Amino acid sequence: MYIPDSIDLLLLKQLQKNARITIKELANIINLSNTPVHERVKKLEKNGYITKHVALLDRNLLGKKLIVFCNIKLKEHTMEIGKQFVKDITSLKQVTECYNISGDFDFLLKVMVNDMEAYQDFVLNHLGSVKNVGSAHSTFVMGEIKNTTEIPI
Repeated sequence: MYIPDSIDLLLLKQLQKNARITIKELANIINLSNTPVHERVKKLEKNGYITKHVALLDRNLLGKKLIVFCNIKLKEHTMEIGKQFVKDITSLKQVTECYNISGDFDFLLKVMVNDMEAYQDFVLNHLGSVKNVGSAHSTFVMGEIKNTTEIPI
């Protein structure tokens, strides 16, 4: 397995901040020529450290003003039921993140919708159709303090 060195980590930090940065700009920051920087980035991609390049969108401009964290408790716990829940929940476009968690609940969902009415529709018509959901506990975001996609390196 490939283990990134300190230069690779610097490249990853820069690419997290701006995936559109050019190889030339990266080379200037890292103090290497273009070719080794290009080869390093390709190696990081090939070895799975860089999984994809994306555009981060402004959710407010797109009308997604309400974020809800929804804790889910399943009625039953079998491998088959868990797999079906994951399949069903990942198909819901309003769910932007889903985590299998420990504690009082089984899953934590991050849901983005336009407003409270849209969340009610999500709960009743989408989440409500997912089998084996025993209970759902919603926590509404009142203000966003920190939101980053950067992994600490």
